[in-house]
Amino acid sequence: MFQTLLGGPFLTGYLLYLGAGSSVIGLVLAITTLVNVSQVFIAFMIQKLQSRKWMMILFVALHRLLWTSTGLIPFIFDKEWWVPVFIIVYTSAFIANAVGGVLWASLISDLVPARVRGRYFGIRNTLLNALGSIMLFVGGKILDSNPESTGFMILFILIFICAIANIVTFCFYPDLPFERSTENRLLPMMKKPFHDKPFMRSTLFLALWLLLQTMVVPLFSYVMLDILHINYQTISLLTIVQTISMMASFYVWGNLNAKISNKTLLFWTLPIIAGSCMVWGLLAFLPLLFVLMISHILLGAGVGGFNQLVFNFTIGDTPKSERPMFIAMYAAITGITSFLGPMIGGQIFNVIKELPDWVQQYGLQSVVGTIMLIVALTFGRKILKES
Repeated sequence: MFQTLLGGPFLTGYLLYLGAGSSVIGLVLAITTLVNVSQVFIAFMIQKLQSRKWMMILFVALHRLLWTSTGLIPFIFDKEWWVPVFIIVYTSAFIANAVGGVLWASLISDLVPARVRGRYFGIRNTLLNALGSIMLFVGGKILDSNPESTGFMILFILIFICAIANIVTFCFYPDLPFERSTENRLLPMMKKPFHDKPFMRSTLFLALWLLLQTMVVPLFSYVMLDILHINYQTISLLTIVQTISMMASFYVWGNLNAKISNKTLLFWTLPIIAGSCMVWGLLAFLPLLFVLMISHILLGAGVGGFNQLVFNFTIGDTPKSERPMFIAMYAAITGITSFLGPMIGGQIFNVIKELPDWVQQYGLQSVVGTIMLIVALTFGRKILKES
């Protein structure tokens, strides 16, 4: 509930309300991945911890409370400071989240046995996204039924309640023993993932893929709100369709994962994600909502599987004692390209403002989607697909 009401179309809408343009929105969407570079050093530092649980709770709490506090910006600062202060607080929140994320991934991989991991995360993510769908509808209804200032104030009250409840529930996690790395120096520990050639080849390819994907996918909400002028309620309904598709896919990918390797299934998600971008080109001759619904169904199925399988890949296909560094190295490498993607995409949208409307509405998305499909069927097939 917390993440749904603060992220996705609501994050884009709040940034537009604060006065941000496409390049700033691209920057904000990219910040969450750039800070993942710090996870390499975090993975080294946590080797010295006696308890993963309480350090995780500390940084999870910082993330939740800092991100929630962005709702106070219009009440405290003059309007010209709204966007700069948001960026500072938002960045601080996701630096804390980078620490909490490494600790959570390390702890949850020990909590969930490998033999049921694929199915467990499929069921878990299905339940979470079912609740997320309800909150998307509720949030869209609140924003469309009230002036923006009032609507966002109501949202942030709900967000604060959920943030506090979320922090409390983490206190019930068990504090399992921690199997530490066989290395106690930073550089030798960092070299471990680089010595695993299959892991590094897959990671570098997925970094390239995420560069292309994040050039357009995170800006879908910007295009719908600011270029196509679709209201919040409609965007919420489209996001609900995406979430329902994602929920169904979690169950399917989870069951397939019991029989087929993470890497092979990852390859199968790539053409689906590319297709979600390519179908925007159908706006040239098909109804707007029909095309956007098809795009969101494909995006839900593809990105849902991709995120679930990447997580299983980093915690399941890596040595247990070195897992925090493998997770951190993947996050750092893909974090750089996922940071550059929205930045490049935001700048491209600024440049193409002088071009015909169709280029902004669907041209960029369909061209990038075509490039993604070619990359998936060539490099992706060679690197990820296993016989």
